[in-house]
Parts: sequence; C-alpha cells; structure tokens
Amino acid sequence: MTEERAARHVVGVNPTTELLSSGCPVDRLYVEEHRSGPQIRRLTAMAKERGIPVIHTTKAYLDRVSEGAVHQGVAAVAAEKEYCSVDDILQYAAQRGEPPFLLILSEIMDPHNLGAIIRSAEGCGAHGIIVPARRSAPLSSVVAKTSAGALEHMRIARVTNLAAAIDGLKKSGVWVYGAADGSAALYTDTDLRGPLALVIGNEGAGIGKLVREKCDGLVRIPMVGSVSSLNASVAAGVLLYEALRQRNLRT
Repeated sequence: MTEERAARHVVGVNPTTELLSSGCPVDRLYVEEHRSGPQIRRLTAMAKERGIPVIHTTKAYLDRVSEGAVHQGVAAVAAEKEYCSVDDILQYAAQRGEPPFLLILSEIMDPHNLGAIIRSAEGCGAHGIIVPARRSAPLSSVVAKTSAGALEHMRIARVTNLAAAIDGLKKSGVWVYGAADGSAALYTDTDLRGPLALVIGNEGAGIGKLVREKCDGLVRIPMVGSVSSLNASVAAGVLLYEALRQRNLRT
C-alpha cells in the first residue's frame, strides 16, 4: 500500500497518546482485536474526537508494523516526522525568550539510544537536536516508542555536515561543548548557562576528530569503576540535566 509506505507507524500507548495530543496529521488508529481497558478507550475516544478512523486488527499485523517495538495493542499511521532547519531551532528559542539549548548527535546509530536521548532532551527543555544526514538512526517507530512520545514534540534538524553546522552555531553566539574523556574538564566545572550546544558521540568511536576540533571545549563525566565510558543516552542525560540545573535552578 503506497499510503503506508509514505507514512510511519507510531506504536505503544504513550507514543500514540502524545501523537494524538500533538495535533500532527494521523491517518488512522489500529487497535488489536479484543483489547480493552481505560487506556485503549481513551485513545479510541481521542481518535474519534479528531475524526480519525479506528480500525480493529490482528496482533500479527501490529507485530509486523512495530519493527520490534512493544506495541501494547495500538498503532497509529501518521505522516512522516518532518525535519526542521537549525535556524528553526534558534528561532524557537528566541520566541521563548531563552538562550538556545541544543544537542548535536554524532553518528548515533542505535534507535533505542536515539529515542532515549530525545526523551531526555525534551524532558529538560532542549530546543532541538541536530543529527547528520548520514550515519544516524532514522526516526523509526522504535525511536518513537523509546522516546515515550517525546519525538512528537522535539525539533530535529538533519544536516549534511556537522562541522559546518557547528561553525554556523558559533557565528550565532552558541558555545559548543563535546562529551569526551581523558584530560577534558569536569562537566560540573563548566559553565553551561548561556547559548549552548552539547555534542554526544557514539559509544564506539566517540566524537569524530573534525567535530571534536570544532568544539569550544570538551567535558568529561568522571568514571571510577572498571568500565571506561557510559552508554551514549546515559551520558547525554547526565550532561543535559547538569545544563538544566545550572540554567534554571537555584543552588
């Protein structure tokens, strides 16, 4: 079916609830046959209120379209998540009267990591995320499910060249700090209160050499155990919430 190939499936109770709440175009809602309960009834009511067809289907169908994610008996067919531009993110921050707060992801290929990072970024008030056009996990149903619906609220810019994007941010007055190890400054000793972009690399190679060189500074999370690094999504969460603490909370 051409319509479904051009669309995406959002699966699971929380992601589907956030999708329906966001106002994004939704073609239809699938509900597993014989499924009931308050969450299913609420989703069905939300869909009907928006005039979205509710179709009862088999577990086998939902298993197939969920790409391995836990669907909990529901899936919505929605328009593809649209990428924005970096300027869109900066304009959104300006509209809110806040200094820009962005995340730059360097070659995050695991959809579970990407979804978890999006969830943390949205939760701590980041204005947007920048990903490379190549070597980045697509915005799949697994990403949507892992983000617990945060994907529907997060602005994501896809760029052909991360280094060039960083140059553009710096010209706009944004300070760029990359997560690293070794002799980098302790993350709690770094001022993260102004216009800020945090760069997170993948677990295997970290941040690439060119992107690393473009950063204004590097920060590290102390490790005192036997392992040398954190999962990318955990590292992103630690740095994001330290930035939130410095920017918004009184200590």
